[in-house]
Amino acid sequence: MKTKVMDAMQSFSKALIGPVLFLPLAGMIQALSSIMCNTSIVAEGSAIYMIGTFINGGVGTVMSNLGILFCVGITMNLAKKRKADAAFVSLISYLIWLAANSKWLSVAGLMAEGSTASDLYGTGQTIYLGFHVTDMGVFLGMILGVVVAVVHNRFIDTEFKGAFALYGNSKFVFIVMLPIVFVLALVAAYVWPVAAMAINALTGIMSTAGAFGVFLYGFLNRILIPTGLHHLVWSPFLWSSIGDSMIINGELISGAKSVFLALLSDPTAPMSESTRFLTYGLMKTFGVIGVALAFIKTAKKNKKAACKAQVIPSMLTACLVGVTEPLEFSFLFAAPVLWVVYSVMDGLFQTVVYLLDVHVCATNGIIDFLILNLPAGIGRTHWPMYVLVGLVEIVVMYFLFYVLITKLNLKTPGREDGDEVIDLAANAAEVKKQIRAGGKADKAASKKEADAEAARRIIEGLGGADNIVNATNCMTRLRVEVKDPTLVKDKEWFKPTGSAGLVTKGVTIQIIYGPRAGHMVSIVNDALGRDE
Repeated sequence: MKTKVMDAMQSFSKALIGPVLFLPLAGMIQALSSIMCNTSIVAEGSAIYMIGTFINGGVGTVMSNLGILFCVGITMNLAKKRKADAAFVSLISYLIWLAANSKWLSVAGLMAEGSTASDLYGTGQTIYLGFHVTDMGVFLGMILGVVVAVVHNRFIDTEFKGAFALYGNSKFVFIVMLPIVFVLALVAAYVWPVAAMAINALTGIMSTAGAFGVFLYGFLNRILIPTGLHHLVWSPFLWSSIGDSMIINGELISGAKSVFLALLSDPTAPMSESTRFLTYGLMKTFGVIGVALAFIKTAKKNKKAACKAQVIPSMLTACLVGVTEPLEFSFLFAAPVLWVVYSVMDGLFQTVVYLLDVHVCATNGIIDFLILNLPAGIGRTHWPMYVLVGLVEIVVMYFLFYVLITKLNLKTPGREDGDEVIDLAANAAEVKKQIRAGGKADKAASKKEADAEAARRIIEGLGGADNIVNATNCMTRLRVEVKDPTLVKDKEWFKPTGSAGLVTKGVTIQIIYGPRAGHMVSIVNDALGRDE
């Protein structure tokens, strides 16, 4: 039962991260356009102001329509085949739910007074896509997305004969979904207000927990990375009413990051207290520098060069764009005590930032940090204090890791036993070298051959094509569901393909590739002859 629950949570986490990957890009574009229409910087009515307002209004719809985006995205990621059909049924189901719930509120006399989201704020209802509905926020998309995916996977292969042949496959999925959607729409009118009270209570607990709440949030967000469940910690706070909920410019905005982005366009409005959920990029941007320097300093003399080749690119990837796993997986399993200390320190430094009354949005690396916080201004964010804390974190993490590594003789990068030198960059290039040695001069052909060889090795390492149920990815991992996990080879097998680590949780296999995860899933699915 425990394994099944973990597998289910990992599947949901994997599906959730799919749509989330698009949000940072939309957020950065919204932040840049907010600068262009910020009247404290540019003149109102100027060409720049008009263009900025135009872009901001267009991209802003991403943050205000997260429910439907999550619904379609989660269904697509959970669907095992015919993903486009699943997404289409998901979209239809979402729209039917809105119409059905709105109609039931009306005929049952449950509809609160008000014609705008501002009027309905606090009533548990809202106006969404023109429908007056029970306000479930992104949770409607999450719940409905999972339900549609489950029904799709169960009935997509259903076929009929004769005159009813037209109603098989995805059409039958839609037929099955209709009564389910109607029931969910009706039940939500009575049940969700109670659930909303519980959600508000959770928000209240996090608010009243103060510094301890921030520490716990930061610690869990880091310690759960090996399980792949850390997305379940930060996602609700960033994109749902658990993190924050405000009326801004007459529109209901939910989620700590959505609120921050919306407030960028108003230079006079103070930043919300919910920014305490937006500082988990501190370790990504600063702390990893101290960690990397400690690894290089403590590496054996004959392995120091190889250690630098492995650690420095991983550190830069973390600092610039916030992808930390290539570095983290280099010591997570080799020195688990460091991982616990690393997670505790992440929570502690986020707590320090909170206690210093810093109100930045720092969920990724330095690029994201600069784009989002410079336009907001020092007065509203106190971002220089965040940088100062980060610089202190570099020093603390360096000395802390240096002492622990040397005193406990931990096998961190460059300190492995034997003469073998683990160089991920060299591993990743091994296949290409073999191809070049064979005399293939054409670069495009060489890359294609290298990808094909890498895919072949990955598939073989996963127990063969027949053992692979499906392959998807998140930001940094190739995530594969297999039939028999005992057929999967160990992490050393995957290193020549550029892998930085391997995590096995039941039938779910996660191979760490960093930012190349999207490319790796493409070549694997191409080799399998499957749609992603």
